[in-house]
Amino acid sequence: MADFDLQSADGRLEALRRMVTIRAFDEEAGNRFADGEIPGFVHLYIGEEAVGVGTCAALEPDDYIASTHRGHGHCIAKGLDPKLMMAELYGKADGYCNGKGGSMHIADVDAGMLGANGIVGAGPPLATGAALTIDYQDRDQVAVSFCGDGAVAQGQVHEAINLAATWDLPAIFVVENNGYGEGTPLDEQHNVENLSDTAQAYDIPGLTIDGMDVTAVAEAVEEARNRARSGDGPTLVEAKTYRYRGHYEGDEEPYRDEEEVERWQDRDPIQSFRQRLIERGELTAEEFEEMRAEVEETIEEAVDYAQEAPAPEAHEAYDDMFVETVPEIERFANAARARSDGGRERRRSNGGD
Repeated sequence: MADFDLQSADGRLEALRRMVTIRAFDEEAGNRFADGEIPGFVHLYIGEEAVGVGTCAALEPDDYIASTHRGHGHCIAKGLDPKLMMAELYGKADGYCNGKGGSMHIADVDAGMLGANGIVGAGPPLATGAALTIDYQDRDQVAVSFCGDGAVAQGQVHEAINLAATWDLPAIFVVENNGYGEGTPLDEQHNVENLSDTAQAYDIPGLTIDGMDVTAVAEAVEEARNRARSGDGPTLVEAKTYRYRGHYEGDEEPYRDEEEVERWQDRDPIQSFRQRLIERGELTAEEFEEMRAEVEETIEEAVDYAQEAPAPEAHEAYDDMFVETVPEIERFANAARARSDGGRERRRSNGGD
């Protein structure tokens, strides 16, 4: 099935490793942002790891996903390289988007990652478009979108689901319901308890699952994928989960109390899956600590790589804007290149470079 399959012991260990990697990556990203090393904003996936990993465990490597502003976890679950991700967060030329996208816009189309997105609810239209391409070209793939509970109230989300349902497109809509749209509780956003109930409007299946259980997520998405590939159209999967950190790093979180956070942390997706594997005899506590140490080393190497990677040149801001050369854009790029070259020449003449 996927490049890691929860039906095998090795696949389950890989799922655990990916969840641990997501947690370590985002903890380090949060620390480096707090230290002022990472520009812009970061929105961390800590606590929600089972949704991204469980979803990708049910997909084939060439299936597509479209992400959200909280996309680091989706990237790692899909198999992207933490080094290139961290370089992107640092705004470096070696990042996935050459330092132009930052935390909220990592993409790797070749890996099936259509991109994180700072626009709330932008993932479902992308997934519907990808699913239309798959259907038109008669390919054996599906397209998955992630969105949050707040995004379900966006018009473009309903338009995307309606179109996919009407045309029986091979799409899956995963709603990561973490209880808050930024700082607004779910019951102040919606008139239904389960967001999967909205699927009834499109006459497609709607499933509500435990988003803290990686196995439950994988089983639901696998069912949805089988339906999609059979030509029966999309499914809406609501995964009830929780983010341990604020909406963004620096969020003072006046909308919730520490006791609520601790209740959800008692159901931590990593620790519960780790314990399950220990009980199955597929992992020991010592082996888990070795895994965690290896992951931490990987993240440390990613930070080192990002810190040492070169910054993009000014003229590169004009690269990748159009498929064909546009003379006016070329003039801007050449002017920026000349300024950069002139600056380097002045530094050399002053005895430095």
